Amino acid sequence: MNFKFKRLMQSAIVIGAAAISLTGCGGKNNNTKVSEKFPIKTPVKKVKQGGTLKIAEETDTPFTGIFANEIKNTAVDNDIASPGNESLFDTDNHYKFNDKGPATIRLDRKNNTAIINVKKGVKWSDGKQVIAKDIEYAYEILANKGTQSQNYSNSFENIKGMKAYHEGRAKTITGIEMPDGDNGRQVIIHFDELKPGMEYSGNNFFWETAEPYHYLKDVPFDKLQSSDKIRKSPLYFGPFKLKKIVRGQSVTWVPNKYYWRGRPKLDKIEISVLATNSASQAIKSKVYDITQVINSQWEQVKNTKGVNFVAKVPLGYNFIGFKVGKWDAKKNKNVMDPHAKMNNKALRQAIGYAMNTDEVYQHYTHGLSFRVPTLIPAQFGDVFDKNARGYSYNLKKANELLDKAGYKKKGKWRVQPNGKPLTIRYMARQTDPTQEPIQQNYLQQWHKIGLNVKLIGNRLTEFNSYVTKLEGDSHDFDMCEIGWHLDSEASPSSLYSDNSPKNYTRFVTKKNNELLAAIDSQKAFNHKYRVEKFHEWQEYMNDEAYAIPEFNSYSVFAVNDKVTGYSLNPADNNNNHQLWYKVGFVK
Repeated sequence: MNFKFKRLMQSAIVIGAAAISLTGCGGKNNNTKVSEKFPIKTPVKKVKQGGTLKIAEETDTPFTGIFANEIKNTAVDNDIASPGNESLFDTDNHYKFNDKGPATIRLDRKNNTAIINVKKGVKWSDGKQVIAKDIEYAYEILANKGTQSQNYSNSFENIKGMKAYHEGRAKTITGIEMPDGDNGRQVIIHFDELKPGMEYSGNNFFWETAEPYHYLKDVPFDKLQSSDKIRKSPLYFGPFKLKKIVRGQSVTWVPNKYYWRGRPKLDKIEISVLATNSASQAIKSKVYDITQVINSQWEQVKNTKGVNFVAKVPLGYNFIGFKVGKWDAKKNKNVMDPHAKMNNKALRQAIGYAMNTDEVYQHYTHGLSFRVPTLIPAQFGDVFDKNARGYSYNLKKANELLDKAGYKKKGKWRVQPNGKPLTIRYMARQTDPTQEPIQQNYLQQWHKIGLNVKLIGNRLTEFNSYVTKLEGDSHDFDMCEIGWHLDSEASPSSLYSDNSPKNYTRFVTKKNNELLAAIDSQKAFNHKYRVEKFHEWQEYMNDEAYAIPEFNSYSVFAVNDKVTGYSLNPADNNNNHQLWYKVGFVK
């Protein structure tokens, strides 16, 4: 699973605000009844031409505004870019590639290749045709160390020559062929072997977007992220182009006159940052045409007139991760420290069992958020282990685990098995107003079992600082809460492998490597075998508890009832981006 740019990305990314539902699914859970109250799209009505659509982006920190899929890392940036940011490929409602997008893709198992053809007339917003070099160049941005992309993982090294380019041993990626030259419209990608998930979006074995080489080629890789061409005036081949940006606060999009599917219905899309504590009032006042409901505020907005509530359970989840190692940039590997404070399974399990997650999210979100039992969302079908139980509240078991492992009490707090004091530094990000009481509740729960857990800095961490600490491998924390938006192919390799920068806990085990490799192996073209390995991996991860699955949430949007064409169906979302050319106002 990777984030989408995404898919975050195709990219994996850390979730920024509770308003941006991070999620994963909870299997048998009576909260699924909530979804039955909501349609997945707005009513279909005749659309008129014109109008300005106003969208709220709920976050309590400014957006970073990185308009390049390969190097952006937050769901907020992904949302901000969505009116222009279109993927190369469309999918059906099961995330399987079809031929309806800007490009087509064919897999050739005999030759271990993927053949991509860009459609004629697919143009950047400056009128230039999207060409083969634009596809190849996106891989260079992804893999070149100068960009410091968090979206690169060893999964891409199945492409011939990718690893050599990433390590600086080659100036080109030999496995990316352009038969008709740089200016042609065909690309052939040569793999060591094809993988079972490659027919689906989000597989993380190949990239699904392009970048305008003619526009960016003069910008050094290490300057791309700060370049005005990325931050202020990006080019996309989607339905809209960026007209105006107020840094960190708002963006204005107008139609891309070269858009290959034709002129969109709307004249303008305005996306503005909205503080999470203002979301309910904004919905009731109809300040915006599309506003995501903060789940803890559902009771305040549920009776609002003049809006349609549209919802789904997105792919993703939150989890508690334990820092047990570091990222070795020279070796491009996670290196686990066997002596790390949190490298004790009983300690990690006890922390999980002490969490009263079911009670917390029923209380604060009215059932719109709920505990999940595993790191594979139920939406992935039979690869989800429906028998997984995860970490339900069991304070007695938590105490027994700690006692047996030698974490004895000295006064109020337990000490380490070696007798040294134990203080656990916890990093939780600042999101919506309920985050403070939720995290204080968890601190109390951990204190009940004698664990001296403290928030770093004695407060929630501002989101941008949180991302910096997480991605920068900060030594400030021992455990943290992390949230993913996931790609639509279930393989967890890009998030939990020994070569993944997004394996933020830095755990590395032989067994984990073996199971991840099996999930994506040639044997896994046999679906039954792949399901078995997915179930084994979930059981293993729950037992080891390096990442304890916590909760997922329904994503509910309040949409002006004069808006039509807005849909959360996968087929209507190009790589997690709403197909905005379909959206308009009712006649």
